[in-house]
Amino acid sequence: MRSSNPVFSRRGFSRDTGYAGFNAPPQAGGPAAPPYAGANPYAQGGNPYAADATNPYAQGQQHVTHAPPQYTPQTRPMTMDDVVARTAMTLGTVVAGATVGWLFLTGSLGFAFGAGLVAMVLALVQSFKRKPSPALILSYAALEGLFLGALSGFINDLPKMNGAPMQAVLGTLAVFVAMLVAYKTRIVRVTARFTRFVLIAAMGFFLLSAVNLLFMVFGGGDGLGFRSGGLGILFGIVGVVLGALFLAMDFKQVEDGVTYGAPREESWLAAFGLTMTLVWIYVEMLRLISILRGD
Repeated sequence: MRSSNPVFSRRGFSRDTGYAGFNAPPQAGGPAAPPYAGANPYAQGGNPYAADATNPYAQGQQHVTHAPPQYTPQTRPMTMDDVVARTAMTLGTVVAGATVGWLFLTGSLGFAFGAGLVAMVLALVQSFKRKPSPALILSYAALEGLFLGALSGFINDLPKMNGAPMQAVLGTLAVFVAMLVAYKTRIVRVTARFTRFVLIAAMGFFLLSAVNLLFMVFGGGDGLGFRSGGLGILFGIVGVVLGALFLAMDFKQVEDGVTYGAPREESWLAAFGLTMTLVWIYVEMLRLISILRGD
């Protein structure tokens, strides 16, 4: 399972983990395929009672000396409780970091942005790793929290912006609950076409954001105007909607992982992806509220 990061490619539970059928998710809206369709992963070690040349009790064979059957250890499958627990840990770390950033770093935005850049690097490293690293994920969450807390505190102190961060938090929670209900009731179905559409839209969104940022840095002002005025409001709404669609893809990955018996460690990647998506939605919400309030 790859990270559900909205910036990076999403290949789902595609790594070879020894769990058969793990690479082929069930069809949207249809019954889930058997978790071990095809080869049985628990048969890899061999059946000690199967008929072969070393089994003295099979098919009337005479007693012969044979080595004990090879034992192949199995990882406990991931459960929904595992995903909830890991997500609570990562989000709790983000909140703890944000509290520190709000209280102590509001006046040191340079340090806060530095923490944000390091968090982005850690996210990139984890996204390209084959296995999840809890220490790396929690470090990302802590540094991301420092950045978000300092930024939120700074914005909250601006004229007409008091309470904006709390509004952004409530808006993020509302988007999460709404998308969870839409996914569970199958109003939103994550298919291959859905995934391609969202990825293409996200690439276009981030490309325009990068171009707008370059124009702001080298040309001054608001750049191409994607982050101010009416166009900025529209762009912010698109960002929130894209974040919500990525949440649906996160839910799909979690559902497939539980259905197909992903290794327990994959719950860390599920938590990592959910955390990154929620952070993205929060930032877009905060930016949208800032534009609507006229700052």
